Amino acid sequence: MDVHAIAKSVRISPRKVRLVTGLLSGLNLEAARNELAFLPKAAARPVLKVLNSAAANAVNNFKLDETSLKVKAAAADQGPVLERWRARAMGRAAPIKKRTCHITIVLTDGKEGNKIEPVKVEKKEEEKKDAPKKVASKEKVGQPKISNS
Repeated sequence: MDVHAIAKSVRISPRKVRLVTGLLSGLNLEAARNELAFLPKAAARPVLKVLNSAAANAVNNFKLDETSLKVKAAAADQGPVLERWRARAMGRAAPIKKRTCHITIVLTDGKEGNKIEPVKVEKKEEEKKDAPKKVASKEKVGQPKISNS
């Protein structure tokens, strides 16, 4: 079963957060927490909060065992950009972009209980017989016939 948590509009650039989230894929929950606790990046703290939130969702909402959880995916997508203006020479202005990101973490317990298989619809034999058959012709379309006489 997959459980996810999302933190929206975190005030840090998504490029910086992607450096941290790239380390987490495939790690179990305890190893991911240890990795984030000792990582010297500012983005590690909000990512750790989202990871703990996803673990709490799994335990409280879905009654999953915390020791069996693994990080299936971790992503940082771009959020809204705050635009400010800075005064420049000769009465001009230059933009300052203050970027935000949405941090998403998906945890899984390795079981596939929530996946639904698509239903296969088979045609009846009567419908198969009535279906028009395609006849392959040896002549090419748009080519004149050439005879050797």
